[in-house]
Amino acid sequence: MNSPDADLAAREHACDLLQFIDASPSPWHVVSNLARRLEGAGYRELQECDDWVVRPGGRHYVIRGGSSLIAFVAGAAAPAHAGFRLAGAHTDSPGLRLKPRALIRGGGLLRLGVEVYGGPILATFSDRDLGLAGRVQVRSGRSFEARLVHLDQPLARIANLAIHMNREVNEQGLKLHRQHELPLLLALDGGAVDDPLDTLLAQQLGVPAGQIVAWDLMVCDTQPGSLWGARQEFIAASRIDNLASTHAALGALLGVEQPAHTAVAAFFDHEEVGSASSVGAAGSLFEDVLARVAAALGAHGSDAARARARSVFISADMAHAWNPGFPAAYEPQHHLMVNGGPAIKHNVSQRYASESASVARFIGWCEAAGVPFQSYVHRSELGCGSTIGPLVASRLGIATVDVGAPMWAMHSVRESAGVLDSWWMGKALAQALQYG
Repeated sequence: MNSPDADLAAREHACDLLQFIDASPSPWHVVSNLARRLEGAGYRELQECDDWVVRPGGRHYVIRGGSSLIAFVAGAAAPAHAGFRLAGAHTDSPGLRLKPRALIRGGGLLRLGVEVYGGPILATFSDRDLGLAGRVQVRSGRSFEARLVHLDQPLARIANLAIHMNREVNEQGLKLHRQHELPLLLALDGGAVDDPLDTLLAQQLGVPAGQIVAWDLMVCDTQPGSLWGARQEFIAASRIDNLASTHAALGALLGVEQPAHTAVAAFFDHEEVGSASSVGAAGSLFEDVLARVAAALGAHGSDAARARARSVFISADMAHAWNPGFPAAYEPQHHLMVNGGPAIKHNVSQRYASESASVARFIGWCEAAGVPFQSYVHRSELGCGSTIGPLVASRLGIATVDVGAPMWAMHSVRESAGVLDSWWMGKALAQALQYG
């Protein structure tokens, strides 16, 4: 049992998480909100194109591409002697993204063409009040400016086919053809040549529609996150995977005082599509930042490699909670309980990067922080998802543990998790980043 003070702290943490998720409908919004919170805590941005001056105790962050961010507190000791303590998560979530020429006219209606990003549960997007969010490139004189947009009113919809025309839907499941049935209903076609989407974007940005050059726009649910359950012990929202881990890692870093080691929190885009991009965990960003931090703190020669050898990385993603409605989907000896504590994720094929030494270390952090923990293994005959953990471990040669808070309905447009688990995850990460 938790004390009343602990329950109150967990509830406040959950409410702040829901506010963070609601304000972060796209990876670009996530990074903007991360930067704002970091700036408020005294962190200062470093530009990749500049020389870096980093001193022990310095608090900085680096943004690449507007959708990935790495923040750190420089340690009192040189990285070659103390290493790095690293936590990482991802800023993207699976869903639907607009095509460049999105407007489709036909049958007296206007629809928006979309592509599937990652592996969402497509059926959960049907009959929802959907908006749009992301980044728009606007012409500004002879250059271009990136602007964030969030059309959070009910704007578009994927309307289900009536059961009278799809009698097997309850037995066979809802199956949506990606090309023909996923385009979003937007408006009646009044015959005007103007694009109503351009008009909506221009109105929100306060620019003429002709100045809009390009966009990265994703479909988002307009229903805000909420607490639920008889005792309000659960949360529901979009993008819990993986903004719950992002929020926990940020809070952990913001609580770090002056460590001997350099404490780092890294947030990457494109995890849901494999991470192979300039801003993904399979790219050079992490290695570039760590090398430059080590160099700014006096590393030379083999010091960067020595620093990595003394480091440990926590890959914080989400984990599959036991759902009693579908018992055959789970490994019998590894049922994760919601509000049972963070899960340590295992896979011998290295879909997760945990191994016994890094697992023992994470258990030690949990015990020191008073946090319960669980273990997760996927059923042997089912394909296991992966994380940024194996990518970082193989690219940088850093000991890694994969962990995650339990959740239900991963990759649904409306996911659920426990109030206590995200709070406990933050406490475990804080212990790791502060004390190592």
